[in-house]
Amino acid sequence: MNQMVPAKFGVGAPVRRKEDAKLITGQGVYTDDYTPVGCLQAFVLRSAMAHARIALGGLEEARAYPGVHLVLTAADIQDLGNMPTKAVMKQIDGTQHACPPQPVLCSDEVRYVGDAIAFIVADSVNIAKSAAELIEVDYEPLDVTIGIEASLAEGATLVWPEFGSNRAFVQGHGNEEACKAAFDKAEQTVSIKLINNRLIANYMEPRGCVGEYDGANDHYTLTAGTQGGHGMRDLICGDILKIPSDKLRIVTPEVGGGFGTKMFTYREYPLCLVAAQRLGRPVKWIGERMDHFVTDAHGRDNVTSAELALDKDARILGLRISVLASMGAYLHQFGPYIPYVGTSMSTGLYDIPALYVTATGVYEHTVPLDAYRGAGRPEAAYLIERLIEKAGRETGLGSAEIRRRNFVAKENLPYTTQTGRLYDTGDFTGHMEKAMEEADWDGFAARQQESAKSGKFRGIGMCSYIEACAFPGGEEATIELNGDGSLTLLIGTQTNGQGHATSYGQLIAEHFGVDLDKVEVIQGDTDRVRKGGGTGGSRSIPLGLPSVNMASKSLVKQIKELAAEQLETGADDLELVDGLVRVVGTDRQVTLADIAAAAPAKLFGREEVKQSEATYPNGTHIAEVEVDPETGDVSIENYVIVDDFGVTVNPILLEGQVHGGTAQAISQALFERTVYDEEGQLLTASLLDYQLARAGDLPSFNFQTRNVPSTTNAMGIKGAGEAGTIGGCASIMNALQMALRDGAGVEHIDMPATPHRIWQAIQSVQA
Repeated sequence: MNQMVPAKFGVGAPVRRKEDAKLITGQGVYTDDYTPVGCLQAFVLRSAMAHARIALGGLEEARAYPGVHLVLTAADIQDLGNMPTKAVMKQIDGTQHACPPQPVLCSDEVRYVGDAIAFIVADSVNIAKSAAELIEVDYEPLDVTIGIEASLAEGATLVWPEFGSNRAFVQGHGNEEACKAAFDKAEQTVSIKLINNRLIANYMEPRGCVGEYDGANDHYTLTAGTQGGHGMRDLICGDILKIPSDKLRIVTPEVGGGFGTKMFTYREYPLCLVAAQRLGRPVKWIGERMDHFVTDAHGRDNVTSAELALDKDARILGLRISVLASMGAYLHQFGPYIPYVGTSMSTGLYDIPALYVTATGVYEHTVPLDAYRGAGRPEAAYLIERLIEKAGRETGLGSAEIRRRNFVAKENLPYTTQTGRLYDTGDFTGHMEKAMEEADWDGFAARQQESAKSGKFRGIGMCSYIEACAFPGGEEATIELNGDGSLTLLIGTQTNGQGHATSYGQLIAEHFGVDLDKVEVIQGDTDRVRKGGGTGGSRSIPLGLPSVNMASKSLVKQIKELAAEQLETGADDLELVDGLVRVVGTDRQVTLADIAAAAPAKLFGREEVKQSEATYPNGTHIAEVEVDPETGDVSIENYVIVDDFGVTVNPILLEGQVHGGTAQAISQALFERTVYDEEGQLLTASLLDYQLARAGDLPSFNFQTRNVPSTTNAMGIKGAGEAGTIGGCASIMNALQMALRDGAGVEHIDMPATPHRIWQAIQSVQA
């Protein structure tokens, strides 16, 4: 465990976010705040049907409408490439799966409600919308397939008939024969089937972009809220516009939430750039909340069956899993990778000697799916933790003992799973028992009896999870000494609410002996920052901070060498404090500004620290809930989290990340429901119909760390941005399942466990 007295700045210090004053006083600059001179506004005409052949009329009338400058259809952009799939995976038969074409604008067929048909540019959005109403879309309705299992049923309408099936791919991990042998000798098996519900990200700031074109230099600029511009730049240039990457600059201002979904390239980005080039004026598109629901990649949406083989002592012999994962109508940018990385974490924290898991991607006439906070790992943790909980009940061992018997023991770390994941460090029993102590696990029976006296059902449930994040690679950091003695960090990660300026800045401030306000962090500009991997998979601090640390040391060394010449002493006799370089124990000193002025060229340190393996944060969530059987309402009475993040960089920011992720998990477990009707219409297409957790639905979290530093990461950090979503759903649902089973005999319930569904489950058993 990490017990330390932190310095004012540096790793471990509870530094308050330097970003907040600007953001909460309305001084933040977001994409929609940027409107360059002469800027035009754009609107996208989208499909109103889930599957149809289309023909367009009224285009000349729309183009002639006063105030309209451009109407683009598929016929007008035939030189553009398709929206690319960048995760083409190997299937279990060794082949690579096919990838259907996703055009920037649909020409003759649409495949989901929201598919893009035309792009209208006008003096104002309202003019563009009025012109869009003049475009006559002649729909020839075609049959629709909706629902994962329905899409795989015999006779189902095919989204892509040329592929002969709605199976997009079949991936796998493990050894089928070894797993069968384990089941053949099992004393007992436990099985479960679960739905992991489809989610819509609903970040605060809808997507938007501004495209500009400099004709004199044949150069484009895209301003957009992203999770990293470098990869997006290369994709837009190489795959869609087919131009050199140095022809496009991507600028990302403040970003009002990302959750993985703003990582991707969407159709509006190249369309704004093309329109700006053709018109010679900036073109701006700002998405509305409805656009978000029907165009931005959705998350989760799995139907999963699993079976556990146990010996006579309830130790796990084998695990079989079949995952059906919706892909929607197209394979989105990284869509096929999500079930693959998720199923690679199938074994959770458990020592499972035999495994066979398949993940089948499924086409249906819906919005495509891709990474959403956790991206596959929440699905994996949810499955194994619901299954292990059921095993604890069916064996009679209970929640804790079944886990104790099957956890990977700390003396067996590092440990390689059957999917090739290398867990380096941890103490899994340790954080579970700490969480149980904090949650007063032993006192639950008395509390359950008290609830029963009031006519309420009470349950307690845990989830002991592990995830893979901060995947192999690095993140280059450049730190510059400025003429006034301040410092600038240039790094290719991208904050979208995490507080990077504080996290990076506090370490730099410690190295250089300056206040935090003397450190500027530059992200989100592909011209100023040489390269970058962006933010996703909890990579920014684990991969970025070690490079910032080494770049700081490199620049400090240069500064001390120059100061040593001026002060006629050895570099080892110098310290950096209060913006000064000082001979230790004396008043002989020079300022950092003096050093910058004396340097023959701008001083900077540049380093990229790489790691060859992912990091594996882990922990235990325990939820205690009370259910009102008359209404189905759920109250979260207690929520305890004990996590192992290796090293805590900033406890305030860490706690905020964990609270936010756990809130999203609670929202998925109890509220969020994405509903399509049989014709492919999204019935939950606004916040009037799609429920998110509110502040009053959330408990006061008891959050603690029990850290064991990573040996993979140069600074021992394991990553934390997604952990709350990974541990949260199973703890809530295990607690709810206990409450309903003990209170009313309800043996199974799926997410989202809304009051109506809970009430129906109780009524069905009583009937």
